Amino acid sequence: MTNSLKTADLVDTNDTEVRFCEMQWKSFGSRNGFHGEIVTIRTFEDNRLLRETLEGDGHGKVLVVDGGGSLRCALVGDLIAALGQANGWQGILINGAIRDSADLAGMDFCVMALGQSPKKSGKTGHGIRGVPVRFGNVEFATGQYIYADGDGVLVADRPVHG
Repeated sequence: MTNSLKTADLVDTNDTEVRFCEMQWKSFGSRNGFHGEIVTIRTFEDNRLLRETLEGDGHGKVLVVDGGGSLRCALVGDLIAALGQANGWQGILINGAIRDSADLAGMDFCVMALGQSPKKSGKTGHGIRGVPVRFGNVEFATGQYIYADGDGVLVADRPVHG
């Protein structure tokens, strides 16, 4: 499945209303992107709060996770991505790593991350949900909108599509 919105087109038509995340992302899953209302999490090498969040209704939402850029362990694998997919989440953006990349490749879902690690994360519940997070020279806040595809990641204060 493909993402019907192209970030390049959104920049062309809404340049003053979108901010570009100045990082390079790897895309995992068969979808090439996502867009939706942002829900944020800040954590470090612990994915319990991600799992709890993705267990909730995610229709129209994208989970943005600031994992501190750590590549030492993965915050999302196939089971957590499948949980997000099953609960209607549009996608996940992780300033950190994923695992189970071959399994994610077959999923009708999109997770964007910095890279991969075979090591699983901690499960203590460390982290906080709903706070602004900043990486790639842009701030992501719960309630804002994100647009992501192979060309990059954009953030807007309100929906800028359709």
